[in-house]
Amino acid sequence: MHTKIIATLGPATNDEDSVRALVEAGARIFRLNFSHGGKEGFIRLVDIIRGLERKLGLTLSILQDLSGPKIRTCDIGRGTLEISRGDVVLLGVPGQEEGRDEPVICLDLPVVIKSLKVGDTVALSDGMLQFHVTGRENDLLVKMTAENSGIAPPRKGIAFPGKTTPLDALTAKDKVDLALGLEIGVDVVAMSYVQSADDICALKAEMRQLGKTLPIIAKLERRGAIQNLQRILEETDGVMVARGDLGLECELSDIPAIQKRIINACNAAGKPVIVATQMLLSMVSSPLPTRAEATDVANAILDGADCVMLSEETAIGKYADKAVAFMRKIAQTAEEFHFESSPGPRPPGDQEHPARFLAYAAALLAQKTRSKAIVCHSTSGATARILSACRPKQPVYALSPDARVRHFTNLSWGVVPEAPVESEDSHQDRAEKFVCDSPAFAVGDCVVITAGQPKRNQIQSQTNVVKIFEK
Repeated sequence: MHTKIIATLGPATNDEDSVRALVEAGARIFRLNFSHGGKEGFIRLVDIIRGLERKLGLTLSILQDLSGPKIRTCDIGRGTLEISRGDVVLLGVPGQEEGRDEPVICLDLPVVIKSLKVGDTVALSDGMLQFHVTGRENDLLVKMTAENSGIAPPRKGIAFPGKTTPLDALTAKDKVDLALGLEIGVDVVAMSYVQSADDICALKAEMRQLGKTLPIIAKLERRGAIQNLQRILEETDGVMVARGDLGLECELSDIPAIQKRIINACNAAGKPVIVATQMLLSMVSSPLPTRAEATDVANAILDGADCVMLSEETAIGKYADKAVAFMRKIAQTAEEFHFESSPGPRPPGDQEHPARFLAYAAALLAQKTRSKAIVCHSTSGATARILSACRPKQPVYALSPDARVRHFTNLSWGVVPEAPVESEDSHQDRAEKFVCDSPAFAVGDCVVITAGQPKRNQIQSQTNVVKIFEK
């Protein structure tokens, strides 16, 4: 299977047996959601994953998902409000509810209240309850009208679709959590509520202060992020299409097209892209997904997603390993259709960098010679990601002596990270040695090798060799 499955760990999957079941079902990347849980729990999960990595001889990557500025309502002691369509509701900071007979929703963020204007939309409880701002009482209190009926419990998420929120993407909590993640050994960091490239730069600067740099995944869940996609792609190492909050920011009918545009942009940039949220949501409580969910997962893969992610399905679901196994079956079927309908590897298009054409040449050569695999020695992982973007039918074995590189290339479609034999001097020799020693290849199997062959007196070189090698 070429598509990578990300499983979120939680109360339903917090011991070695359950995590191992996820690995055996097909998961290769594990998400730790830092919106929930504490230090000791995360340390234990990292230990479990690293232990399984050693026992099973697989590369298992750990994705730290920072909370970001998730905005929630306050609990002011009025309990759950029952709202009917057309009701006038007030939104303000704590204390503004005193002396008011109208229903009041509180938000302990004066800067957000002050930024609201008449006509702005306010969405509560993942969009289940929506309002529009109709007036302002004072700087810290606005008047809203309910557009539909529902309930408004305290401590629920609240969003402001289409509005740039005046909050930093990297919160004080995120900085503490980031330090913990770097300390315990996560491999990739996902940044929530990214709105611009500056947010990614801020996270990089924080990492530098902490003395360690890791790849960054930008979670796109704000309208502003979609508008700034190209600049964000220049700074980030990968992208997550976070459809939950994105579905509040944008019209739901626009989400499929937005998803496709993001995936296309990531594929063109050679950067891994994750599709997430409600992929097999019914499997939280059902042993089988719906037809629509199965189709959704398949279409994400056919669009070009490198990874598909499970959230509640594996964190709190009753059928965690079954959800992974079913997603794997969907992925395998979708990939078969892709290869049946595709004329071959994706050409580099208008990409002018020589590495793009070299990767395409390698993928095309592998197709024409019916090679068993493509093997590349990639010090930084860049060559492996470019090869992945060509979408070859053959797996791409990415050799790197750096475990950090291997853990990140594990997020790229079709890439199998491996550690090379370092006794060989040249990258080409290491690749050939790997093929000769690996049980994945039989005598007589042909592979395509890409490597950087330095000139005399050069220490290293960019990829400049493509060759056919027979074991």
